Amino acid sequence: MPLLDKKPLIRGGGGGSRHLEASMSDPGAPLVGILGTGDFSRSLARRLVASGYQLVVGSRNPKRSVALFPEEAEVTTQMEAASQARLVFVALFPEHYSTLAGLKEPLAGKVLVDVSNSVRLNLAGPSNAELLADMFPESSVVKAFNTVSAWTLQMGAMDGSRQVLLCGDSRQSKEAVAQVCRSAGFLPVDAGLLSVSLEVENQPLHLFPSWRVPVLATLALFAFFYLYNFAHGVLHPFVTKGERHFHKMPIDTVNVTLPSVALVLLALVYLPGLLAAGLQLRRGTKYSRFPAWLDRWLLRRKQLGLCSFACAVLHAVYSLAIPMTRSHRYGLLNDAYKQVKAGPAVSWDEEQVWRMEMYVSVGIMALGVLSLLAVSSLPTVSNSLNWREFSFIQSSLGYVALVLGTLHTLLFGWDRAFDGAHYHFYLPPTFMLVLALPCAVLLGRGALALPCAAPRLARIRRGWEEKCGRHIRFTMPGGGGGGGSCNGQSLEDMTDV
Repeated sequence: MPLLDKKPLIRGGGGGSRHLEASMSDPGAPLVGILGTGDFSRSLARRLVASGYQLVVGSRNPKRSVALFPEEAEVTTQMEAASQARLVFVALFPEHYSTLAGLKEPLAGKVLVDVSNSVRLNLAGPSNAELLADMFPESSVVKAFNTVSAWTLQMGAMDGSRQVLLCGDSRQSKEAVAQVCRSAGFLPVDAGLLSVSLEVENQPLHLFPSWRVPVLATLALFAFFYLYNFAHGVLHPFVTKGERHFHKMPIDTVNVTLPSVALVLLALVYLPGLLAAGLQLRRGTKYSRFPAWLDRWLLRRKQLGLCSFACAVLHAVYSLAIPMTRSHRYGLLNDAYKQVKAGPAVSWDEEQVWRMEMYVSVGIMALGVLSLLAVSSLPTVSNSLNWREFSFIQSSLGYVALVLGTLHTLLFGWDRAFDGAHYHFYLPPTFMLVLALPCAVLLGRGALALPCAAPRLARIRRGWEEKCGRHIRFTMPGGGGGGGSCNGQSLEDMTDV
């Protein structure tokens, strides 16, 4: 079959056109059928015709539907379409499956491709594909294309997800559907037996499942640090001096909160890796399963990092917007008036100038490195990197970003940690709380780099195990002693922890 053309099948608003930018189907090409004339059916028809297939479409009202499909497709009755094609796409809503009851005989022994999705999550089952299989026991049902939208079918696989999940009980049937996927420019992925179809059908209905915990963690951290900064910068002056600084809540307090959240989230990206390394060192093996919570944490590091990047970008935008606020301009005029009254001696503070220059410079560098981490996490970029390049950016440069972010916070704090005037309500300044976790992560990373830990961890990650008080010694086949032993036990007799 010819490969998919990178051009979309439609242009602008010409969705009703029956002419394609592909050549007509080869008369010797395989014949594929579609039951149904909805939006997905029409998009699928255009893609199959453009991929070189002969197509027959079954409709309850062929005369009304013929103008909706390409000229190369034959639009006929459902009975005729089911009788002609060996592979038939069932593009109907599940509640309309009953209308196909009269097609059991012509569909017997054929491959039915169920492309339907449920309106809401179905946790109890059975799936739509299993219901279709029960209706047509003599047919082979394959679940496929339900994760591909009609827009992706029309615009081409280059403009959307290329993966098509397949599940079914017949290997030959799945291979036939997989061939259609490849011919249409998609990447078929075998998801298993038809019993997995419920999970495949539920997948398009999940709303950012891998983002739920990172987003909640970001919101929780933001709420905590915002209230903490509110108590320090707004509530304390009002309670102790009667000063009203509530105008700081929309911008100033938010701007101090965002970098706090960004740095803590960045530390949370690298903390689970340290915990995993510590468990491996303690157990002396890499073949022991991590706790479930640590597994989930490790799988959410990308999302945590992107949330950290978003907070850092917002912090930069808020910082640039502060000079445009009326309150900031009023503060500048007020400070200038005080300096004029006090004399030129207080117009320049060398120490504070250097602190601010280094603080801003390090912050810009931290944001730049963090931007590189975010860009490299995009699939289009990460797929162009080999493993060494990707790990260098995400690990080595990631720790560089964490160091720069920590230094940025230290320069912000400067000597305020030793000034009792900044301990409002007997609470330490915000930056001291923020620095606790990043400093702990950096110290932990430094401890793993020590000569007493790094070589041992490297050996464990290369497959060595410390059982029976010593390393398992591997030998080549035929070298005497078998594949490896520990106090006379072969590797096959040993059980992983």
